[in-house]
Amino acid sequence: MSERGTFGSKLAIVLATAGSAVGLGNIWRFPFMTGQNGGAAFILVYFACVLLLGIPGMVSEFIVGRHAQSNAARAYGLVGGKGWRFIGYLGILTSTIILGFYAVVAGWCLQYLFASIAGQLNGDAAYVIDYFKTFSSDPLKPCLWGVGFVLITHFVIARGVNDGIEKASKLLMPLLLILLLILVVASCLLPGAGGGIEFLLKPDFSKVSGSVFLEALGQAFFSLSLGTACLCTYASYFKRDTNLLGSATQIALLDSAIAILAGLMIFPAAFSVGVQPDSGPSLIFITLPNVFQQAFGAMPVVGYVISILFYALLVFAALTSTISMHEIGTAFFHEELRIPRRQAAWILTIVCATIAVFCSLSVGAYEGIQVLGLSLMDFCDYLTAQYMLPLGAFLTSIMLGWFVDRQLVQDEFTNGGALSGSLFRVWLFSIRFVVPLCLVLIFLHQFGVL
Repeated sequence: MSERGTFGSKLAIVLATAGSAVGLGNIWRFPFMTGQNGGAAFILVYFACVLLLGIPGMVSEFIVGRHAQSNAARAYGLVGGKGWRFIGYLGILTSTIILGFYAVVAGWCLQYLFASIAGQLNGDAAYVIDYFKTFSSDPLKPCLWGVGFVLITHFVIARGVNDGIEKASKLLMPLLLILLLILVVASCLLPGAGGGIEFLLKPDFSKVSGSVFLEALGQAFFSLSLGTACLCTYASYFKRDTNLLGSATQIALLDSAIAILAGLMIFPAAFSVGVQPDSGPSLIFITLPNVFQQAFGAMPVVGYVISILFYALLVFAALTSTISMHEIGTAFFHEELRIPRRQAAWILTIVCATIAVFCSLSVGAYEGIQVLGLSLMDFCDYLTAQYMLPLGAFLTSIMLGWFVDRQLVQDEFTNGGALSGSLFRVWLFSIRFVVPLCLVLIFLHQFGVL
């Protein structure tokens, strides 16, 4: 096997790890949840949740990965003992399933990017709705786009940490930010955009309740990729002098900033034409094409360009996430089976492409592909989001907080004493008590108990 790579700079660490967190959920889920739960009030609650749950959880996975310098399964075994390898296996399985169904939606984004370039999304609302239904129900096209997206991800991963992941992150993340800023400016300059900005940013504390707090907790948890073993795997490529707490804070702030910018892109444009944004695929593939066409109707060339930029943004956001998810399994097969990295990447690519095909068919041409009354794609989403992700993060906090030697954990947190340990006690208290409690509350909320 070739020697394990490491990220070449602190910038690479932040961009690559932030890229794993930034995805399609930032573009539509965060803005929608913000608008429906008190605007700026929800954002303030979300930031509090990032501090309480997100950053401590990220540092936990960073400690495991950097200390072990190996794939997730082996890392948890080395840090916590053989019995804790289960957490790594759980994360690898979770990320593989997520990549399989996530590639389906990413493939839709790729199709819409090409459709925008070809000018195929011009038409009235009924046409756009029919276009999405026709495409998604086709037995072949969505499968090809989904598999194609997995293959694009594969060719980045196969090139390794430095030539693949790092170079892709340094290209994709700046492009994503540039495209997002262009779209934010264009959206905020539209007539009537002020209503959308106010809707997003004006606090409405009357909507803040226990349920909103739990929604914000869940959003912070999922947005930062906690529980997927991604953070652990990426941290295994960190250099020994990497400031784990500082890196986690920078990544969390960048991820949150992109989510807020996405809201400033969507709400002003939607309000300028009197559209209330909805959540889910309908926002991305039905509502927004109509919004772009109506908002820039007097300037069709501008609307054409904006549509292309928007779907390019979605493709880049999806790709930064799929790269991180692919790397988790690739690193595992590469190191545990002792096979070349390219072969290891092909194993995961074939598995994920197969999942993508069946998930695509289950929401399109063959809706009979169901598990427990849900389409295979919805079932995979439900299984990972409701059970596997929270469980992985919960067990990680319990392992590090209560079962791993405290000196080992403190040495990693402070880089062997090179960094200040003034916040270590705060972090340890959070990992032992706050994070597990928050995750239990999320579990109960998802199961309808709270």
